[in-house]
Amino acid sequence: MTRAVLSIGSNLGNRAANLRVAVDGLAEVLIAVSPVYETAAWGVTDQPDFLNAVLIVEDDAIDEWGWLRRAQELENRAGRVRTLHWGPRTLDVDVVTVDGVRSEHPDLLLPHPGTHERATVLVPWLDIEPDAEVPGRGSARDLLATLDPEGVRRRDDLDLGVAR
Repeated sequence: MTRAVLSIGSNLGNRAANLRVAVDGLAEVLIAVSPVYETAAWGVTDQPDFLNAVLIVEDDAIDEWGWLRRAQELENRAGRVRTLHWGPRTLDVDVVTVDGVRSEHPDLLLPHPGTHERATVLVPWLDIEPDAEVPGRGSARDLLATLDPEGVRRRDDLDLGVAR
């Protein structure tokens, strides 16, 4: 069984609907969906705020490369166009971790670079996995304690829970 943590974000178009593309596209393997958070852009800051969430998925037949392919397919389905690194996007799906696998391959760095520095990932992840660990970095809770999560605002008016 491979288990992955995916971070999803959107800051273009109907942001909540774009996040829903990822949730719906992974419904058959979805274990948990975090609450939605609104955050300022990271990297290139002159752009609209993001909606972010974290998903936990599980499937016997998918390895870390399979999760990357699924993430890219979902981004394409939401009309993502890659023009500017860290620029605005309809949907961003990052593979944060896969069963603690470490990868230095340039196409798939695991854990996802910067995870340990991003409250936009750690806050929603801890909502659904309170004992989360960032491989090679330690407890997500301890890592979050070193950051300022003030700009990570929970949006209880938005629900990505799987409709069954």
